[in-house]
Amino acid sequence: MSKLKIEIAYALPDRYFLKTLHMEQGTTVQTAILQSGILHQFSEIDLRENKIGIFSRPAKLTDLVEDGDRIEIYRPLLADPKEIRRKRAAQQLQEQQAQKQAEKEAKKRAKQLAQDQQSANEQEEQGDD
Repeated sequence: MSKLKIEIAYALPDRYFLKTLHMEQGTTVQTAILQSGILHQFSEIDLRENKIGIFSRPAKLTDLVEDGDRIEIYRPLLADPKEIRRKRAAQQLQEQQAQKQAEKEAKKRAKQLAQDQQSANEQEEQGDD
């Protein structure tokens, strides 16, 4: 049997793990991960929870590896991207409403100031008579 050259990858925010292995043909993704030693180095990896992929495509632990595969172990998401977008949209809406309200109040103050000025001018004109 010929040996397959594969890589195991795991990325953290500040560092990453990348290991090249030579495996026998017919090796599963799970066997390759176990033989890489990554589970001893990163105890937070739980193969029941962490998603696995090969070149960014979802893979199962029972899939067979092929020559040149890069098995990627993904960290769980800290926040749901949809929820983040919803919150951002709600915040933007609030900011827009606050901006409109501020503009409305500024116009109202400007109008009141103009009326006050006009009244003062009229009183001044009456006083001159």
